[in-house]
Amino acid sequence: MAPPGPPQEPARPERHVVFVSPEIHWNTGNIGRTCLAAGARLHLVRPLGFSLDSREVRRAGLDYWHRVDLAVWDSFEALIEGMGAKEEEVAVFTKAGARTFWSLPPLPRLFLVFGSETRGLPQSILARYATRTYHIPITDRTRSLNLSTAAAIALYESLRRAPAFHAWGVAAQPSV
Repeated sequence: MAPPGPPQEPARPERHVVFVSPEIHWNTGNIGRTCLAAGARLHLVRPLGFSLDSREVRRAGLDYWHRVDLAVWDSFEALIEGMGAKEEEVAVFTKAGARTFWSLPPLPRLFLVFGSETRGLPQSILARYATRTYHIPITDRTRSLNLSTAAAIALYESLRRAPAFHAWGVAAQPSV
């Protein structure tokens, strides 16, 4: 019998951040950098309110933009079909979501879906995933969070129970 090989590190969950029709380049640049830091893939669904070649997107993503794992899709349906996303792998974020983001399921693969800054998500997506909607609690002093901030909160919450990782030293194991 062969001796056991080196210990395997636990696999990190596969995370996908989806912006449907984003309008503000800074938000896309910011979440691109966050996705890179968290090991997530960024998906943008057209139409976009800016050019990905714009100086502002690159500036917001700093010198990391060229390393972002980015996919651009012509439609939300193309993304779901192309990625083979199962319904239970989709978490739709809306301020009227049925559950708080703290109840995100700890699945191996998860698509975190966000709408545009001014219009939110199309009704067709909200209806299709009516049982998969989440919100991030806020006070009545503001109508919403910034899109890239909300996406970062949801992304890191979805990774909270995952094996710890940190490129700049030893990280403590997450507490549940």
